[in-house]
Amino acid sequence: MRRTSKISFLMALFLVLAHLTSCAQDKNKSTNSKSKQKMEWNKLTKEEEAIIVNKGTEMPYTGKLLDNKEKGTYTCKRCNAPLYRSETKFESFCGWPSFDDEIKGAVLRLPDLDGRRTEIVCAKCNGHLGHVFEGEGFTAKNTRHCVNSLSMNFVADKK
Repeated sequence: MRRTSKISFLMALFLVLAHLTSCAQDKNKSTNSKSKQKMEWNKLTKEEEAIIVNKGTEMPYTGKLLDNKEKGTYTCKRCNAPLYRSETKFESFCGWPSFDDEIKGAVLRLPDLDGRRTEIVCAKCNGHLGHVFEGEGFTAKNTRHCVNSLSMNFVADKK
């Protein structure tokens, strides 16, 4: 009986140590890849960081991209990934730039912490963009991506 207990104890100890070691390796691997990505990210102002990293919201009707009518591409301010084309931008009178479609694979939808809304983030760097709403009837696609201007840059099409 004693020998069985010792063997069981040693096996349990081995499994725990193996699990901790594998978790630590995965964690370090993840941390290293995240560190590498962060080095490639653009430097953000405190206001941009409050929105993009800490999931804040800029004041309505204050964003420089709200009234932009130029043709081009809206990119992630943090990592430069293309997010939206100007052809999908529309006037929703909500106070933030609105789009009814993203560039394929550019935006992820996540349940918001408030439990009611759907958050949208950059698929490349996970930077907070805003929220997506459906069923409002603004466009034929019936979708509104409500995006903080501070989360994006605009790159005009070459003429």
